[in-house]
Amino acid sequence: MTKLNKEHWQQQIKDLDKLKGIEKLRRIMAMLRDPEHGCPWDLKQSFASIVPYTIEEAYEVADAIEQQDFKELKLELGDLLFQTIFYAQLGQEQALFSFDEITEGICEKLIRRHPHVFSDVSLQTDEQIKANWEHEKNLERQQKSPLNSSVLDDIPKAMPALSRAYKIQKRVASTGFDWPDVSGAIDKVSEEIEEVKQELNDLSSVNNLDAIADELGDLYFALTNVVRHLGLKPEQVVHKANKKFEQRFRHVELLAGEQNKQLSDMSLDEMELLWQQAKQHLAK
Repeated sequence: MTKLNKEHWQQQIKDLDKLKGIEKLRRIMAMLRDPEHGCPWDLKQSFASIVPYTIEEAYEVADAIEQQDFKELKLELGDLLFQTIFYAQLGQEQALFSFDEITEGICEKLIRRHPHVFSDVSLQTDEQIKANWEHEKNLERQQKSPLNSSVLDDIPKAMPALSRAYKIQKRVASTGFDWPDVSGAIDKVSEEIEEVKQELNDLSSVNNLDAIADELGDLYFALTNVVRHLGLKPEQVVHKANKKFEQRFRHVELLAGEQNKQLSDMSLDEMELLWQQAKQHLAK
């Protein structure tokens, strides 16, 4: 590095103090990607390589909200915002899009999807607002693929499976392809359970596990439909179940420890007794 280049870089670092907010973050990002002076790790990254970090940061935001840790939430939101800035930097470097184009795109979309706020269109009820939202999204899908558009277009394939099932069901329901009420969805669950039982009765057959997996998938999908009809979301429902089980099992471990025992040395009947005790204790 020449003396002139070093002085110029040091001046850029000093100039960061003059910037605030998003402009400061964008400048830091550009400096991290500087071919000569930037960070070797950041310089190696691509759109694909940082996707796992983006997903991880989104989960950390959700976790901070669940814990009501708003000091941590502020930090996690910064990490998530940095992901967007990183993508914008990569887009600019490859002449694909800029940060300003990203913000202009979302501003245009929000204004267009909220005509009851930004124009004189009257949408009074939640149902009217949702219907307009879906109408606008459908128009967007048709513009992307006018000849072969489907209401199922643009549902990310990388979404968690239960969330994607929920999204698929919501989309097809918007066309009228849906049970009229939750009872039809419940009946479908019963039907799928029977089909799982039928396959389980034939475990000895070759490749039967594939058939069982297929039926179990149908059962998960049917259960998601029940959840949706009740106005709930499957990921949240299962998340709550995970949390409840974890609390109970941790208490079972605690009770076993109080008896100077390891769960692995206990019988199922003994563990079941502790499980019932844990349920009663945590229900108080």
